[in-house]
Amino acid sequence: MSPGSFIPLFPSLLDLPILVVALEKVEKSSGPLIGSSIASIQKNTAPKMLLALMDEAYTGSTIEDGGGDSEFEDSSAIDVSDPLFLEILKDENDGIAAAVNNPYSDRLKAVLRLTPRLLDVYFSIALRDVNDSLICALVPLLLSRFATIFPDKIFSYEVHKRLLEFILATFQRYPNFIALLKKPIMGRLGEAYDSPDKTELALQLCWAIGEHGGGGGSHKDEARELFESLELLLYENLSSSRLGMAQEVSLSSDKDTYRRSSQSRLMCFVVTAIAKLATHHRELLPRARVSLGKVARSRISDMRVWRRACDYLGLMKDPAICSSILGPSRPSQGTTQKIGSINWSEGATKMIAHIPFYILGPPFHDFSFSDILSHR
Repeated sequence: MSPGSFIPLFPSLLDLPILVVALEKVEKSSGPLIGSSIASIQKNTAPKMLLALMDEAYTGSTIEDGGGDSEFEDSSAIDVSDPLFLEILKDENDGIAAAVNNPYSDRLKAVLRLTPRLLDVYFSIALRDVNDSLICALVPLLLSRFATIFPDKIFSYEVHKRLLEFILATFQRYPNFIALLKKPIMGRLGEAYDSPDKTELALQLCWAIGEHGGGGGSHKDEARELFESLELLLYENLSSSRLGMAQEVSLSSDKDTYRRSSQSRLMCFVVTAIAKLATHHRELLPRARVSLGKVARSRISDMRVWRRACDYLGLMKDPAICSSILGPSRPSQGTTQKIGSINWSEGATKMIAHIPFYILGPPFHDFSFSDILSHR
């Protein structure tokens, strides 16, 4: 994989099912290519139409943009106003809706199984061999394509799982990318309510922002802007939660129940991200207390969110304990780990607690190490 082909290869892999659907549509009108003679294949417009489709999808150009050297200047050139071609070039989620409703062909089923495996290889090579500048350029593309893939339920789950794993692994290796990519991250946070897929992406980004301190202690301005985005998301949630309580009597469908559950789950992550980001950047603590205080005083429908906000407000009264629990779990570049900080990645091998949890006071935190440490 060369550096020049690394970025363009990702949409090509992700859109393999869409390309198969396009191929099958073209074959229905132009005839199959498999088993045909070379002469018939040369006369067939399907290969040229597929090349034009890929060119339109990946470069934004059309056949007519080819200029004097274009290989499509012969009499069999494809008419871009052809109804079939225009149908294929529709928005992905609209143009392949008919294909999703129809029974899948064996070819499409095979590609739906193969594509996640190809993405596994692609991401493993990226983390092992590709330089950090190319990975940084890839992450915004992943964020923008997260909710724009072939709409098959199992395929979407497998692809989303791999995209999230790679994004979080990238931020784990390069925490400063969160600060460098603040604009696309803030854009995804602003789209948290557009669809369930975008809600899940925003939720994971909230976790990454809090876990890695908005990019680290040296990125104060970027952390402040990310904090403001989290504040806005929190206040929007509070407003919609109050509205939901007023309408709760009339809401009974499964869809509304799922929406409220998803909203509460997102709020838990937002509240945690605000508390952790303010612990990393102590100049944000006053604003964090105000934000969490509004949650604690509000009558929201989910007690988990209210309890979490109250717990974090209690921790913030003791900065040392708050820093040990919510602070960075690993030292930043050029610094040593603070005394008393918990490195959760070593929890499976070290059974010594730096924090005597009983001093947190009531309500007592009733849990054991088996609840927070992974079993091996």
